[in-house]
Amino acid sequence: MKRLPRLLLTGFLSLLALVALAAALLAYFLYTPAPELPPLSGTLSKASMEVAGLQRHYRTYVPKDLPKGAPLVLVMHGSGEGTQAIREGTGYGFERLADQHGFAVVYPKSFGFDWNDCSSIGDTAVNGVRADDAAFLAALVDQLVAELGVDPQRVFAAGVSNGGSMALRLALEHPQRYRAVAAALANVPAPQNFQCRPAAQTPSVMILNGTEDPLVPYAGGEINLLGLFFKGGEVLSSTASAQYLADRNGIAGKPLVSQVQTAQGSRVEHARWQAADGRTEVELVTLHGAGHVLPQPWARRPRLLGPAPVEPNGPALIWAFFERQAQ
Repeated sequence: MKRLPRLLLTGFLSLLALVALAAALLAYFLYTPAPELPPLSGTLSKASMEVAGLQRHYRTYVPKDLPKGAPLVLVMHGSGEGTQAIREGTGYGFERLADQHGFAVVYPKSFGFDWNDCSSIGDTAVNGVRADDAAFLAALVDQLVAELGVDPQRVFAAGVSNGGSMALRLALEHPQRYRAVAAALANVPAPQNFQCRPAAQTPSVMILNGTEDPLVPYAGGEINLLGLFFKGGEVLSSTASAQYLADRNGIAGKPLVSQVQTAQGSRVEHARWQAADGRTEVELVTLHGAGHVLPQPWARRPRLLGPAPVEPNGPALIWAFFERQAQ
């Protein structure tokens, strides 16, 4: 009779060891400390607005003494995240750039777990209610143009992961509102997974993706993590996504391709399609060896998302692209 309690104790200790190992592995692959908040000149504020009967939330960062007629940059978060997560995940990179270059930043919050982008697959409802995220963003831009005096002709939209997919929707369906769009860690949905109704042309678009992305496949295929999580349907390859956008804008010919090597040894490839009139361009930035991360030197990303180089500075690349379109 003494043997049974001893077996139970051994089993209990084994279970505790397994739980501890699982917790350690979970921490190793998922835990990332929050980056240190840099010294910034401006003001961060939280606000909400009602659109189509629904309360929508956002944060704005406005540098000190921002002049009237400055640009506005929307920065959209990934699936299941929010406004603080995208600030931290980019290392507050867009706010640093806003101080340096003089533009306002707004971080809108999706209504559901996912933005309702061009993919026909996504968790966009809350208690059975769906919102039109594009309409919310349009209303938000109009409000900030009125409140801050930013230039309605220099409104830019950037997004990371599912936020990048939403940025592509804005480029395809609402080209008149955004001077340029940047989609990081995102591709255009494949035809069987495509629900948008594109306009004839898009604004200038940058796509920025890593070749070792375990979630959004650079070579195309089904969006998923470990075959189990964040399933988002099939997408085109990054090259095919950029070519699709070039074709929509009637940009003929092959792109101009250049490569640079970062100080850390990472290879970055730029493929640029330029319209004949010089006003519209499509750029594909390929981060060789990078995972599902927007590189920057301040914030670590979960190891589960693949290799995370600290160079190039992703937010700076995006702003340089936007600034080039604003000329």
